[in-house]
Amino acid sequence: MTTHALEAARETHYRRDLGRAFGGALLFGLPLLMTMEMWRYGLTLDPVRLAVFLLSGLPLLLGLAVFAGFSRSQGLVHALVDVFAALAVGFVTTGFLLVLIGVIDGEAPLRPATGQIVLQAVPAAMGALLARRQFGADRNDAEKAESRYSGELFLMVAGALFLSLNIAPTEETRLIAYRLAPWPAVGLMLLSVGLMHAIVYLVGFAGQEEQGHPLTAFVHFTLAGYGLVLLTGVYVLWLFGALDGHGVFETAKTIVVLGFPGAIGAAAARLLV
Repeated sequence: MTTHALEAARETHYRRDLGRAFGGALLFGLPLLMTMEMWRYGLTLDPVRLAVFLLSGLPLLLGLAVFAGFSRSQGLVHALVDVFAALAVGFVTTGFLLVLIGVIDGEAPLRPATGQIVLQAVPAAMGALLARRQFGADRNDAEKAESRYSGELFLMVAGALFLSLNIAPTEETRLIAYRLAPWPAVGLMLLSVGLMHAIVYLVGFAGQEEQGHPLTAFVHFTLAGYGLVLLTGVYVLWLFGALDGHGVFETAKTIVVLGFPGAIGAAAARLLV
């Protein structure tokens, strides 16, 4: 094959991968784009928290680009290119749809409109990076990355973050935490850990076979993963101001409530991502 033909083939593959990226951005972004609470937080959220959210999302996106970037190119430089391309896709997709459905109009001030787009562009960028996994058939590179223990834990955080972002903005999270008594809160924690462990074995994480013993897998994957789920929940709740002005007990209950869907997302991370 000539050099010109190779270049043409690469461009064709990249255009297809870019098209998949927009599809992935829609798949991951739509639940948030159609949520009124997210529109409100985009208007009212402290700019510092928005900046922290965007900056802290960059390492997450870079990790996803390394494990499952939407293009076939390998290496850190290509992963960085994928990250910025995915962010561009996320911003374009989010901005276009928010304008289309009337959340942002032509007379909207720049600051609120920017906040609404930034808050939803990062999850959409996650979907863009995972598009090849969702819509493509070539998954070998990502599966090799997932076989590493650190890669497994990273994907669990990504899965927990995805579901937590969809649920944390809603008022129902606070209402459930407010009405939850101490013993049911403990029961919810045990249920989260139990379901997380069950899903890990049903899905079959690559590290499961390596550990050999169920107790070892429970400690290395389930307990470690649940700890990361709770930390992810703290971060998401802080982002939306859900921990401001609450006592220790109420804060702990809110974290446990959000940890339930977060645990499901973490356990099913290989299905989601």
